[in-house]
Amino acid sequence: MRVLVIGSGGREHALCRALGLDPQVSELHCAPGNAGIASVAAVHPVVPTDPGEVVALAERLGAELVVIGPEAPLVAGVADAVRAAGVACFGPSAEAARLEGSKAFAKEVMVAAGVPTAGARVCVTAEEAEAAFDAFGAPYVVKDDGLAAGKGVVVTSDRAEALAHAAACGRVVVEEFLDGPEVSLFALCDGTVAVPLQPAQDFKRAYDGDQGPNTGGMGAYTPLPWAPEGLTERVMAEVVTPTVGELRRRGTPYTGVLYVGLALTSAGPKVIEFNARFGDPETQVVLDRLETPLAALLHACATGTLAGRPAPRYRDGAAVTVVVAAEDYPADPVKGDLIEGLDTPAKDAYVLHAGTALDDQGRVVSAGGRVLNVVGTGPDIPTARRAAYEALANLSLRGSHHRTDIAARA
Repeated sequence: MRVLVIGSGGREHALCRALGLDPQVSELHCAPGNAGIASVAAVHPVVPTDPGEVVALAERLGAELVVIGPEAPLVAGVADAVRAAGVACFGPSAEAARLEGSKAFAKEVMVAAGVPTAGARVCVTAEEAEAAFDAFGAPYVVKDDGLAAGKGVVVTSDRAEALAHAAACGRVVVEEFLDGPEVSLFALCDGTVAVPLQPAQDFKRAYDGDQGPNTGGMGAYTPLPWAPEGLTERVMAEVVTPTVGELRRRGTPYTGVLYVGLALTSAGPKVIEFNARFGDPETQVVLDRLETPLAALLHACATGTLAGRPAPRYRDGAAVTVVVAAEDYPADPVKGDLIEGLDTPAKDAYVLHAGTALDDQGRVVSAGGRVLNVVGTGPDIPTARRAAYEALANLSLRGSHHRTDIAARA
């Protein structure tokens, strides 16, 4: 199978790594890719949000499956264009991708489907935001209604900070705060059928102890030994199946991966957010543990043939990933700094590239906020965690920072 992956981050490197290990994949391409992806796939220049460019590349390569990684191309309708060209595509339509593209739309779908979630109000003025703050109380949860690369959410007890974020965004969703541990669950969907992958937990705050601003994610791990018995089955029954059914009823069947971000509250699991693509950095650890070949799973979703396939299988043990972020991430990350130590051998660990590029001397340099993902594996979480941090100690990037407490309490 000839596969083309669209994207250039750590999620796409994880996808390419898993697809590259699949014996069914005869050719692997990625566009635009990054310095690390270039070692496992042929990379091609493309504007990932341009449907015409992506279709032209897929046709030139003779791609039999296109996998769209990031949210922006999905919202831009790239999956629609690829499918219209007769190429199997893993990724929801632009209309279905509004589950991530608009927090207000996602809430509307959840309410219609009876999905447990936080109470919310859509606000466009300061007066509306103030009224929502009064209704829900502190801490205030303020979400940019549109795409914000995982950084459009402010959770704070500082009312002035919450108001400032609402004003900066223009149109926001203000929600009640959901207390309890957070869990990420991916469900693979073919428009009718959905199957779950193994749950993971990520860490959104920039600094140790869940301090600092929200980010796109600073680390993750799987499995979750503390998760309630039957959690996956309950989330599929109460969240995923009703949501997929509601979208199908609306004439916009959901094809791709549905990311469900959950809070395990005292009243049971409630949805914090939906994403229309694999979550980053949870993808890195979930795919590391996945034993079932990935290409056939994604192709089954793209072609509506997921029903009847065996449930995904997983390797024993655990995986932990730690993100190395650039100086001043997430506010204004510094780019262009040399990354050293990438060739140092590591035991039970490997590095996935996120925001990297090659400079004019062919050296790997930083090119984004989250620069690297260091993935450690082992028979249990403490061992996998130790492997990740030992490998991370070999790396050098001026001004970079990372959390030292990923999976520490697991």
